[in-house]
Amino acid sequence: MTRPHQVPSPDAFQSLPISLSDILQAQRRIALHVVQTPMRHSQTLSEKTGGDIHLKMEHRQHTASFKLRGATNAVLSLTDEQKAKGIAAVSTGNHGRSLAFAARNAGVRCVIAMSELVPQNKRDGIAALGAEVVIQGRSQDEAQQAVDRMVAEDGMATIPPFDHADVIAGQGTLGLEILQDLTDIDTVLVQLSGGGLISGVAAAIKGISPKTRIIGISMQRGAAMHASLEAGKPVQVEELPTLADSLGGGIGLENHYTFAMTQALVDEVILLSEEEIAEGVRHAYWQEEEILEGAGAVGISALLTGKIEAPGRCVAILSGRNIDMSMHHKLISGDMVTL
Repeated sequence: MTRPHQVPSPDAFQSLPISLSDILQAQRRIALHVVQTPMRHSQTLSEKTGGDIHLKMEHRQHTASFKLRGATNAVLSLTDEQKAKGIAAVSTGNHGRSLAFAARNAGVRCVIAMSELVPQNKRDGIAALGAEVVIQGRSQDEAQQAVDRMVAEDGMATIPPFDHADVIAGQGTLGLEILQDLTDIDTVLVQLSGGGLISGVAAAIKGISPKTRIIGISMQRGAAMHASLEAGKPVQVEELPTLADSLGGGIGLENHYTFAMTQALVDEVILLSEEEIAEGVRHAYWQEEEILEGAGAVGISALLTGKIEAPGRCVAILSGRNIDMSMHHKLISGDMVTL
């Protein structure tokens, strides 16, 4: 999906459900609980693309994923009564890991529901942080049913992985950091799944630098937000195994925030094949000396394919490194991976 690049009008920003003020408040709230991750210039990608390419090293965050920002902001925003009853949430891995980390630090009970498609290393990482893990079904929608039961029967609060105001505001703090790190940015490449990251980052960046282009990157296998944007409304998409497993899952037919924000603020969406995603992981390791999961590498992947036209001064977010190391070894060795 490609749309002509348009600078949002002031009216568009006024109608957004999460404002720049919300993101600035989240930044103050979580400042002592997250890492301000580094930005690094990539000589290799700059030479390959003719752009000025920078990498935002968010995979070096606590829990090795950007998800900690939104999870921490949401947990710290809970009432005392909600904290006493605990939280339950569905996750493809990184949100659950971050919620478990934030909940443990706040002394709050945490239950994470996941589908059978979530890799074992991500399940183990969540359990190691003290959260209870529930496996149900082969999609996030099926895992969500377990969360709904706990909310209805036990009165637990739920913090969804993306379609939540506090989560989006927390993710938006990454956009603020990007602008603190670098000026006059032409393009920002952002992972696109349920839309929490790209909604927050786009609201922050376009709220300060409206002319900056925001491009969402997803996989060809089961990209729910892309399908929904094409349909003009949230739709269900079959969830399929993919190297970018963190980008899997639906956006919810009753989506409250991220569909509208993505529709309003994102300039373009690019889809990648499995081999293109694998090439991004390989490049990250051999050329940038970074270990990334498939979803974390999709910005690099998109640059390598040449699908980013005229990137200019460009930032690619490296969003996470929670990959099974046996899988990583296969990918960097060039072996075929059967999903």
